[in-house]
Amino acid sequence: MFPARSILVVALGGNALVHAGERPTAESQARNATRAMHAVVELVRRGHRIVLTHGNGFQVGSILIRVQRSLGAAYALPLHLCVAESQGEIGLWIEQALQNELRRRGMRRAVVGLLTQVQVDARDPAFARPSKPVGPWLSAGAARRLRRAGHTVAHERGRGWRRVVASPRPLAVDDSAVLRLLLRRGVIVIAAGGGGVPVVRTRSGDLRGVAAVIDKDFAAAVLARDVGATGLVILTGEPCVYRDYRRSGQRRLAHLGVAEARRLLGEGQFPPGSMGPKIEAAIGFLEHGGRHVLITAARTLAAALAGRAGTVLTRAGRPTRRAPRARSRA
Repeated sequence: MFPARSILVVALGGNALVHAGERPTAESQARNATRAMHAVVELVRRGHRIVLTHGNGFQVGSILIRVQRSLGAAYALPLHLCVAESQGEIGLWIEQALQNELRRRGMRRAVVGLLTQVQVDARDPAFARPSKPVGPWLSAGAARRLRRAGHTVAHERGRGWRRVVASPRPLAVDDSAVLRLLLRRGVIVIAAGGGGVPVVRTRSGDLRGVAAVIDKDFAAAVLARDVGATGLVILTGEPCVYRDYRRSGQRRLAHLGVAEARRLLGEGQFPPGSMGPKIEAAIGFLEHGGRHVLITAARTLAAALAGRAGTVLTRAGRPTRRAPRARSRA
């Protein structure tokens, strides 16, 4: 599927470290990182040059809970610093897991996590319409205090209040030159975790952190573009992309071209809170020079590389054969 020695960006979904029905702890997330790296190391074995990125929703939520509960006893952290902390936390789990897996297989490759800033536009309309929930559920009193401090909060019936922030589109990875240098040296890099630390460029040219959350899939596509990647691998909870997902007639889409993907997206086949951002990110990457996007689960990556699972997106695509109905594993 991918040409030999391709540069690949591999995006780990939020469920890679926190599994449904499992009590999340630091130890459980380290174990889950090890399981995820069992799959990723196959790409390394094939000689590809890898940049890993990851989600961070659960971890940032936990950091914000700690921040809220320690107010008055420790200094508060703005959201962009919480994202930076999550990059270090998750990056260490992934780095150690991959180092250990490579050592067990007798493969000598350097692995490094890079604290990564991702630029957004200060004029992005998303800043005028904050909508991305972050942090813990709040009481009415806590919500009022946050609002008085200048934050935006929203109410969900039956559950309570939560802080909401902007989710602007990423423009560029600020550290892409460093990433390209590391890739040329054969280093496996973990970068732009959680969509990257969101920053804007001021009129004076300085970078400044902002209270925002960048979608991980959109950031992965920009990361792949900026490092000159041939392919983008999006690891999610499902073995492939489905048409009529969880409805009668559900079937695997083995191959998609940009035109068909855009049409199905417009028909509502890929919801915004689920597969939609992944398909949009794939389209954006392919339209900016990418050649292949593979969407599958970590557990089915080896089968997907052999053509037995997963969904491959290319600019032209190819006709999809009618596949047997498949049952969701979610």
